[in-house]
Amino acid sequence: MAESDERLLIQIGSYNTNLQGGAGVPQDLVDWLSPTLQVSSFLSKNPRAPDIVAIGFQELLPLHLGLAGLSHSIINERDKHIRTQIEAHVPNNESYSLVAKVVNVGVALLVYAKDDTVARRVCDVQTQWTGCGPAYMGNKGAVGIRFRVANHGSKAGEVFTFVCAHLTAHEPNLAYRIANYNHIVRTLLFSPSSSDTCQTPTTMYSTSHLFFFGDLNFRVSMPSSETNGRRPPEEVWSMLKDEKTRETLKEYDQLTNARRNGQVFVGLKEGPFWTFKCTYKYKLGEVDKYNAKRAPSWTDRIMYSTYTDAPGPLDHSNISNILYTSIPSYTTSDHKPVVSMLLLPRPVSTIPEGSDDSETEGKPPKLQLPFTYNPTPDPLATFKRYIGRTLDRLIGYIWVFLTTIGAGSVVFGIFNFFCGYAAWNWWWKTPTPPPAEVA
Repeated sequence: MAESDERLLIQIGSYNTNLQGGAGVPQDLVDWLSPTLQVSSFLSKNPRAPDIVAIGFQELLPLHLGLAGLSHSIINERDKHIRTQIEAHVPNNESYSLVAKVVNVGVALLVYAKDDTVARRVCDVQTQWTGCGPAYMGNKGAVGIRFRVANHGSKAGEVFTFVCAHLTAHEPNLAYRIANYNHIVRTLLFSPSSSDTCQTPTTMYSTSHLFFFGDLNFRVSMPSSETNGRRPPEEVWSMLKDEKTRETLKEYDQLTNARRNGQVFVGLKEGPFWTFKCTYKYKLGEVDKYNAKRAPSWTDRIMYSTYTDAPGPLDHSNISNILYTSIPSYTTSDHKPVVSMLLLPRPVSTIPEGSDDSETEGKPPKLQLPFTYNPTPDPLATFKRYIGRTLDRLIGYIWVFLTTIGAGSVVFGIFNFFCGYAAWNWWWKTPTPPPAEVA
């Protein structure tokens, strides 16, 4: 098969690591990365490694360290660990190169490309971030990586955009999550390609392939019971036993219903998430026991779209979702990681250079969107991002300082600070006795 006709295989993983820093993932990542072997029979007679691997994290490290921007050592260690593990578990000893990595507070994204297929053709790499917490802070928000794979179906190639996000928590906050997504669409902006006549920033939708994933925090929201006014989490637990009852439960999934209403994730598709159990909220250290404080929910999701997808259907895509599952064996977080294997369609040749159609001549193809949806960049995007970044650093530095002088406790840090201030103030205000007179 000619290289230009090859269907690229994409592996995407997402994991909320519960603020654990370097201890957030186990040393052996085979449970997370081994789907490359499990799905090989679907692809060909011979095992096949993914061409692109994208791994996203939320709550990467303790919040005060993330706000202070002290995440570089963690993300560099994670990069080395993941790449080593990818290459240890691929079927044919393939090697990978890091395309890019980006982190904002606790949201991180790393993208790798296989050296003998995609990596040599990657160009125009960009990274971006935005915050959608209070005052645009980065405790919630998204990071993105965009790049072009040259000479893939056309001279212009195709553009890939990966976005990892962490949205507002808690079941009643559906409207905030929808607002978070729309804010990310308008402020996670990328520079236009050299072939674009309009040289203004573009949204994540200005791409050939879009992958959006992370702890999106949409919850299972069941109607209130007639007896006690609400349904206990136990009622949700009873519906998780098999795939048939989970398919019924998915009708109460906030994300699914918001998509049907056209409120969020316009143009994006998703695989059958109900084939695996809810990924949140688990008891720490447990494989299959949920925390009674929360109704179980599919908070961790992977969405996608490609330029040949029709804008209308919610779930039909020309991307083949070969595998979509969670990894129950990871027990150090109240979330379970998710992984998906996506087989892209064969490239469709765009209108070649020299044709009469000047609109698309020599340009990468882009996603098709409903005519009623026209995402536009926020003109104040840069201002909002750096307002949030400034507050992140200010609060983060103060928090780190108080934690340091409090031996790991902010409360003791505040106590020690005021004690120190009081002692310093007393020392300076205490009058110095005059020197004794010499007889």
